Amino acid sequence: MNVRNELFIDGRWHAAAPGPGIAVMSPATEEQIGRVPDASVQEVDLAVTAARHAFDAGPWPHLSTAERAQVLERALANLEPKLGEIANLVTAQMGLPTTISRQKAPAGLWVGRYFLDLAREQQTLDLRETRFGPAAVLREPVGVVAAIAPWNSPFNMSIAKVVPALATGCTVVYKPAPETPLDSYLLAEALEAAGLPAGVFNLVTGGRETGRALTAHPGVDKISFTGSTAAGREIARAAGPRFARLQLELGGKSAAIIASDADPAKVIRGIADGTFSNTGQTCSAFSRVLVPSGERDQWVEVLAAAARSFTIGDPFDPATTLGPLASAAQHKRVNGYLALGQSEGARIAVGGGTPAGLERGHYLEPTVLVDADNSMRVSREEIFGPVAVVIGYDGLEEAIAIANDTRYGLHGGVFTEDPATAAHVARSVRAGSFTINRFAHNVQVPFGGVKDSGVGRELGAEGLQAFQELKTVNLTEETAGVFG
Repeated sequence: MNVRNELFIDGRWHAAAPGPGIAVMSPATEEQIGRVPDASVQEVDLAVTAARHAFDAGPWPHLSTAERAQVLERALANLEPKLGEIANLVTAQMGLPTTISRQKAPAGLWVGRYFLDLAREQQTLDLRETRFGPAAVLREPVGVVAAIAPWNSPFNMSIAKVVPALATGCTVVYKPAPETPLDSYLLAEALEAAGLPAGVFNLVTGGRETGRALTAHPGVDKISFTGSTAAGREIARAAGPRFARLQLELGGKSAAIIASDADPAKVIRGIADGTFSNTGQTCSAFSRVLVPSGERDQWVEVLAAAARSFTIGDPFDPATTLGPLASAAQHKRVNGYLALGQSEGARIAVGGGTPAGLERGHYLEPTVLVDADNSMRVSREEIFGPVAVVIGYDGLEEAIAIANDTRYGLHGGVFTEDPATAAHVARSVRAGSFTINRFAHNVQVPFGGVKDSGVGRELGAEGLQAFQELKTVNLTEETAGVFG
């Protein structure tokens, strides 16, 4: 049992108010492995007030970028010897196989250092000569940031949200997902040990009410949220009256278009990575797979090979490549969609059951649903599990139309050996990101969606700029040198 009874607020560990807290459950054993506080509205207010004071009156926003980066570099160095513990916590909390979590944790630190390098290199002052005289365009920190991370990549997402916000001079109140809060304590400890000023980083754990109190708080200037579209819509309603800045990375129903000339080996790898890895719990997953109608059976065999390429089992077993779904609720949700799909007329071609010997835990075989069309709910709603919904098309333009016939627009992909076809499809599919002949999540370029997949971008240089506001200072010739 990993029990935490405190929150990190205003530079110190704050004993949480008495209460049952939130139980952290193992998706592999269905046993409780930890407990954290369920922060109250009053505790959220304390955290936001601390962050507000640290931004308005503290030194952090006024330090040079190099000075802030030096503190944050120390924090990342403090996490280095904890990477094994972090990986174990991620595996225990959400079932990511240990061989993968032990690769992802160091990658998280790489992303943090990448953002620090971007911050050091960024020009925050642009002097311009205009017909109305000289002007300075400044990049300034947006203010107090409410950062809310998902459960499907807890540690890496915490780094991707917290480090760029802090590097630009913002202050942060961070809330991890209630399913995966334990690793966030190691991040808070690392920042504390690095000498971060009081109030610059605050950690509150909790469920929906904690999140609602945080996003609705008038002291929050920007909300950086990754999660469901339904939650994102609620956050937008709360933020709208005060025009809080929003960065919402939400759901997806991304389509992978397989052309007749596609390389089956690339399709197997791309669908394995893009549809089934992380047990399908990836917002940008290829959850719809579009195949030429006359070649459906041969491509279903290729997709079945991708589904069968995994070793399902105990996530702490080094041989395992696919673990359980992250929670009982998620297991129920995905199985409900499989039942719904069959009631709509779709058919399970492969998978769909509980792997033999894994009756305890939230395990599910990678599944290929066929005989589907784009009007079915399984084709239109985000399942967030290891399920590929196969839809036939007649002609490439119809495939593009089907791919775009969705309320989402996060990601998309095409598999073809013709570069011209690849370019045409990539330009025609309306999505925030797109991948050719593989599945990729590239942290050095902007990531985000259109339509119901959210607003704003994270990652890349744009992910740093997202935590800044532009200020224009119109100068006179006599004062221009002050900004030189």
